[in-house]
Amino acid sequence: MSDEKNEKNLVKSIVKAFAVLQSFGPDAEELVIADVARAAGMDNATAFRMLNTLVSLGYVEKVPDSRRFRLTFKCLDLGFNAIARSDIRSLGRPLLRQLVGDRIEAASIGVLDGPEVVYVERIQAGLQRLAVDVRVGNRVPAFSSALGRAILAHLPIDDERAILEAHPPKQLTQYTVVDIDQILTEIAKVRRDGFAVSDQETVTGLRVLAAPITDIDGIPIAALSVASPAFGQSLDEFIEAAREVTCEAARRLSLAVRAAGATAAHPLTP
Repeated sequence: MSDEKNEKNLVKSIVKAFAVLQSFGPDAEELVIADVARAAGMDNATAFRMLNTLVSLGYVEKVPDSRRFRLTFKCLDLGFNAIARSDIRSLGRPLLRQLVGDRIEAASIGVLDGPEVVYVERIQAGLQRLAVDVRVGNRVPAFSSALGRAILAHLPIDDERAILEAHPPKQLTQYTVVDIDQILTEIAKVRRDGFAVSDQETVTGLRVLAAPITDIDGIPIAALSVASPAFGQSLDEFIEAAREVTCEAARRLSLAVRAAGATAAHPLTP
């Protein structure tokens, strides 16, 4: 792809905003507008507008009784959220390995990204017969997946509905529930029971059970799930086999992540 095409795909105002943020550093903790403009390669008027926009968003603040600006601690949230996801992967991998066996053929960790769940870790020993090959980075709809519902159940109810209404559910299999009120009822049950189940709603022949991974304030960081084929055992038998071990693994991972200092990665709401 040519540089010209790449240029057309860029949102220039975002590029400029990050150039302003990157103007600050260990040797430039507080800067006046002219300093920012020079470091970011823009004129003073543009730097002024960018700084004031970032002030309104809370990422930059004015130094009292001066003409200088500085970054706020809110900038750390972006890095901490990325670190939190990395911690979840390394801390969760041994737990996922312990879950996979004869009756559970895959175990995963996923995080909410708008209307979808992104897999950030996955251990899979089977499911090839269902042509299921989920990898880190793959996405599934939050509304139909156990991972998604486990996370949504711990968000404010208004946020749950907003995510579902902004991205209307679509039929994925013959078992997929697409009515928003019915999905919200299922999510309320998840909130009560402490775990979510998706019975072939995303992939025909696949049952998944998930439990949330939460920070110290009970805010969902991610969710942990286990999966098995629908054939060979009933739904009740699957839940009986998977519920306690999955909820316990999610509880242990929540404690480990909290001890590591991770916080919730805020979902990207619509």
